[in-house]
Amino acid sequence: MLVIKRRSLVILAGFLACFISLVTLLGAYQNLSQKADIDTTFKVVIDAGHGGIDGGVTGVKSGVFESDLNLTVAKKLATKIEDAGMRAVLTRSSSAGLYGTATSSRKKKDLLKRKEIITSESPNLVISIHMNSFPSSTRRGAQVFFNKDSTISKKLAISIQNNLNDLYGIRDYSALSGDYYLLKCSNYPTVIVECGFLTSPIDDELLNTESFQDELCFNILCGIVEYACNDYK
Repeated sequence: MLVIKRRSLVILAGFLACFISLVTLLGAYQNLSQKADIDTTFKVVIDAGHGGIDGGVTGVKSGVFESDLNLTVAKKLATKIEDAGMRAVLTRSSSAGLYGTATSSRKKKDLLKRKEIITSESPNLVISIHMNSFPSSTRRGAQVFFNKDSTISKKLAISIQNNLNDLYGIRDYSALSGDYYLLKCSNYPTVIVECGFLTSPIDDELLNTESFQDELCFNILCGIVEYACNDYK
């Protein structure tokens, strides 16, 4: 049974009014935008981390590859974002990596391709989906990272982190700054969402459950909405 936290419901309940205001503001520039061929739709690039021969972390109980789970969650999040009236673009939509032919420089090629997609889409924000790991199997919960030099990315990270803390209900993580290429490769608000720990038997089981994946994506969406309403109204 899907259980949704009261706070998340309140946030989403206010989404329509807020988003209508956002669309109204964007609509004021519609004629100019059409002449300039500018897309005024709120757009989110969703990056499913890893892929191809880079499987990432492996579930301690399930044996699932992080790359596959990342893609499943990314697609579910894309659906929820589009159902909410926004646009979603996936950096990858299959299990394949983005590096082309597998070579010794595949990691660099993969990251550069992700940057290329982000830059070409000119999104309002970027969400990179990952799964976490830790030496101790007791570490659980979601962790969100941002570029310390980006105030808007920090705002987005905090908003999503708060909603994911509500989802797990085990401890209040703080959004953390991270020195990762994807966080610094563009000027668009970007966060990495480590959805849970595949090294935790509990998180591993939850993250492979469809109902929990739905809740996870719903709470990420609430974080996006909260950020968008505060940043664009």
